[in-house]
Amino acid sequence: MDAEQGIDPTVPPSGTGCVECDATSGWWLHLRRCAQCGHIGCCDDSPSKHATAHANSTGHSMIQSFEPGEDWFWNYRTSKLYASGPELAPPLSHPADQPVPGPAGRVPAGWA
Repeated sequence: MDAEQGIDPTVPPSGTGCVECDATSGWWLHLRRCAQCGHIGCCDDSPSKHATAHANSTGHSMIQSFEPGEDWFWNYRTSKLYASGPELAPPLSHPADQPVPGPAGRVPAGWA
């Protein structure tokens, strides 16, 4: 990874789901974690794209997947993917029993 600037490995994630979707009873496809402040947002395949909105509004360009078994990073500023990077504070993903898309009970029928 080219300079770990913008990554704080000591900050825990903000929760187990997208902060904004949870506040508005929304839903998501996949989750992304801000590597600088721990904000959990939904991916660009989700209806609201909160991870990208967070990066744009804060300037925090590095995210990590918050999906079980995935540890890749993405830099919004450079559009560069990193297969791995520093280990962030736990937990490293949403709970394994949380459905994708999620959360349970909020995903509309026929969403695909």
